[in-house]
Amino acid sequence: MPDIDSIVARAEAEFAAAADAAALENAKARYLGKAGELTALLKQLGAAAPEERKRQGAAINDAKARIEAALEARRAGLAEARLNSRLAQEALDVTLPGRGSCRGGLHPITRAWQRVETIFRSIGFEVADGPEIENDWYNFTALNNPENHPARSMQDTFYVDLKDGNGKDGGLPLLLRTHTSPMQVRYARMWAQRHRGASPMPAIKVIAPGRTYRVDSDATHSPMFHQVEGLWIDEDVSFADLKGVYVDFLRRFFESDELQVRFRPSYFPFTEPSAEIDLQFASGPLEGRWLELSGAGQVHPQVVRNFGLDPEKYIGFAFGSGLERLTMLRYGIDDLRLFFDGDLRFLRQFN
Repeated sequence: MPDIDSIVARAEAEFAAAADAAALENAKARYLGKAGELTALLKQLGAAAPEERKRQGAAINDAKARIEAALEARRAGLAEARLNSRLAQEALDVTLPGRGSCRGGLHPITRAWQRVETIFRSIGFEVADGPEIENDWYNFTALNNPENHPARSMQDTFYVDLKDGNGKDGGLPLLLRTHTSPMQVRYARMWAQRHRGASPMPAIKVIAPGRTYRVDSDATHSPMFHQVEGLWIDEDVSFADLKGVYVDFLRRFFESDELQVRFRPSYFPFTEPSAEIDLQFASGPLEGRWLELSGAGQVHPQVVRNFGLDPEKYIGFAFGSGLERLTMLRYGIDDLRLFFDGDLRFLRQFN
């Protein structure tokens, strides 16, 4: 039988001389592989006498353990060498001057959104936020827009198909809200419940800015867009209050008193009477042009009833404006799609 100690010594020497993992695995195969020296010795044990087989088997197993220990030690050494080499290559010179980083900034729609909130908070309005996935009742029916009403055809809608584990409908139809008006209903109902029995009930003064969704896309429309809805309900809020509040808002938003505002008769199912609010600029690139900004009107008695209030006692106004339209006019932008292209060259102009 070959000298086992000499086999172990040769294996340890070859492992130590292996320059990389591939060379090490090749050396391992020469000793521990299927055709390796120790494997061959183990195959020869079958021809030895029982006592001799026992003695030689113990010696071979001991040698195998020593070779495997040397193998693992060299593997660890090579791994450490690779790590040290990588750390040296990727070392940072902390004495070098730092690299400049770009400062972020607010999106122009976010800037307009914050400006709207600031203006309305200053005159006592609260800001409400709510779900973007609404049920049919809040989005349409509670706003005097029942099923099969012709006004619904004006809003192409993204419906959400939710079913339970048995494939059955989960209840009222759900949809991505087509306006933020559902928050007027939610807020007013919460307010009426909170102040039930109070006499007089505190006025409801709230705006509801947020994302809305309709199946529409061109230079002035987007499938996702932003609206701000306003609601003021009390015992004696008139159309004159609507005009005063909204005209003052426009003058503060555009920082100009050289604005002409007109209220043009229109139709909305949730207000009666209703009006479109148009704006004319007296100077600048839009001088002389009338531009539609908002729909508004006195809240319809049925909607007041759906708020949980008595329409014989409470009255008020509501309006809804597109934040994109306000932003486009404030910054002189002619294509709404620029807001959502993600072009930093365009967005940096506003910061």
